[in-house]
Amino acid sequence: MEDVFGPDGLIAKHHPNYEYRPGQVEMAQAVRETIEKGGLTLIEAGTGTGKTLAYLIPALAAGRRVVVSTATKALQEQLYKKDIPLLQRIIPRQFNAVCMKGRSNYVCLSRLKKSEAMPVLKGLEEVDYFDEVRKWAADTETGDRAELTNLPEDLSFWPQIDARADICIGQKCPDYDACFITQMRRKALEADVVIVNHHLFFADLALRGGEYGAVLPDYDTVIFDEAHELEDVAASYFGCSVSNYRITDLIQDAQKIAVNEADKAAELTKALARLAQRADTFFLSFRGGGSIDEDESGPSRAYSRTFKAGDGRYPLHRAMFASINRDGNLIPTAKGETFMALLKAVDRLLFSLKAITDGPIELENIVRRTEELKFELEFVVMEEDPTFVRWYETRGRGVFIYATPIDVSMILSEKLFAEIKSAILTSATMTAGRSFDFLKSRLGIAHSRNYLIESHFDFENQAVLYLPKQMPDPRSADFLHRSVEEIVQILEATSGRAFVLFTSISSMQESYERVRGLIEFPVFMQGQGSKTGLLDRFRTTKGAVLFATSSFWQGVDVQGEALSCVIIAKLPFAVPSDPVVAARQKYIDSQGGNSFYDYSVPEAVITLKQGLGRLIRSTSDRGVLSVLDPRLRTKAYGRFFLQSLPPWSVTSNLEEAAAVLK
Repeated sequence: MEDVFGPDGLIAKHHPNYEYRPGQVEMAQAVRETIEKGGLTLIEAGTGTGKTLAYLIPALAAGRRVVVSTATKALQEQLYKKDIPLLQRIIPRQFNAVCMKGRSNYVCLSRLKKSEAMPVLKGLEEVDYFDEVRKWAADTETGDRAELTNLPEDLSFWPQIDARADICIGQKCPDYDACFITQMRRKALEADVVIVNHHLFFADLALRGGEYGAVLPDYDTVIFDEAHELEDVAASYFGCSVSNYRITDLIQDAQKIAVNEADKAAELTKALARLAQRADTFFLSFRGGGSIDEDESGPSRAYSRTFKAGDGRYPLHRAMFASINRDGNLIPTAKGETFMALLKAVDRLLFSLKAITDGPIELENIVRRTEELKFELEFVVMEEDPTFVRWYETRGRGVFIYATPIDVSMILSEKLFAEIKSAILTSATMTAGRSFDFLKSRLGIAHSRNYLIESHFDFENQAVLYLPKQMPDPRSADFLHRSVEEIVQILEATSGRAFVLFTSISSMQESYERVRGLIEFPVFMQGQGSKTGLLDRFRTTKGAVLFATSSFWQGVDVQGEALSCVIIAKLPFAVPSDPVVAARQKYIDSQGGNSFYDYSVPEAVITLKQGLGRLIRSTSDRGVLSVLDPRLRTKAYGRFFLQSLPPWSVTSNLEEAAAVLK
């Protein structure tokens, strides 16, 4: 590893701006040892360690297939298009790497051909978009829609031409050999490194051993980057969910069969119309009396209605669907009656589909999807498994109902870590109080090698943590007014150039409205454009200030003077009323633990480290960090937070804090 990463090593000879980092060598050696000897290794590598190359190079030297799983598709792109090409230039042997994303990211050649003769477009401008996609599909090597950089992200017709598994007919498809999914899987079988994201990894893990087989090629070594996100992603794939979108997609695909089956079309069309009506009524009941948008037109009107109400996550209880009378019998509630009507509509659709003989090859998939829909509806609403939490979410036009495992530690221990030879979990934020115990308990890791590799940045001289005096309790009515005053003063001292981060959208919006009229700097707010677009505007606008919530706490890299200040309004404790959080806390307490200190505090510490970590991204960066929440000073657990942070200078004097920028 010294020969590769050392001052006169392989990388230094080919990279003009290379910096020797002892921590990078230490991490690379730990990764190499784990791959060779097996077992689990946890590595917290501070910002600037260069962890990507520190795990990629040992992975390439492994002599067997290694899966690298990242948190997002954006990080996948960085690995595949930036880091891998660099290594292909400098490593003196050939190797193969492949990037695998979820199937909906790829165009389906068969569906694209069929769509040319079907009305899938909503406006004249989409005619040009569709023509561009068609030409691109004939030339692209990957079929990945990420290549369509000149087209809008929300192409309305993309779901009609993507390669999602629900509609795939596999080897029966005439375009099977040319299919981009087929080609991607073939390349993965020959690859030394397979780059995926956490969502695809756990979707595959949940499928393994099941009826439909695996998505990824076999592996015995996996490297998880941004490993602090594994619990929530894993939980989503070992549970199940149903949404109005899912039923809409099923009806749309089944309608295509009805069009081509004249003898059975009447009954199937009636069944689909009944399902659309029953689904509308059921999902609308979660909107608290919200209205139905009747603006849709055309043949899809019956089932593409949109539901309008405020977004949120709420618990789902059996009592919502049935009550017990004096005789001890279950009596359906109004919502329960809508649910039973929906189940009957699903049964009627199944009967209609199975009555079709010698149907198209897509029929088998439609039947399977309908059976899965019925099973998962019953599991979410009717099953009483105490290891799952039931909840629902209203988001935009969608209503989603979920059954999520409360604790995934045993699942991961048995299905993942016990089944592979080597696993490396790394992130810049894995510890709380300099201990890995919290992460290990949440992921079911009993034994591991642990490495805490300090950043090579000079935090004491590069950054100052400013904690203002005499701030009111963040739960008091005065906090918003005082926090706005502090934000304005800090921005004046730093000449803008700041992220102001919040734990809720409402706090962000109200603070934005108050602050922007009190300062002269350009002010942006999350939601005013895409994340990438906002970051580009922020980087190129002098003195810019960006107000944002959770999606900007991590995975954002702005180097240089453009970002010279990060202000965090409140400590990022998870919302205790969130149904998943509440279920986890209740479970910990029932096992004799203390959910606040065992779960809430360490999770908030890791999130805070992520947010504050946006500031110092290179050895030349300088800046002011500020947490307005007084609990860092006034509560006993505040000391635990401070002990978990890098060794910044701490002050309550704003002039002293701003001096770091001079």
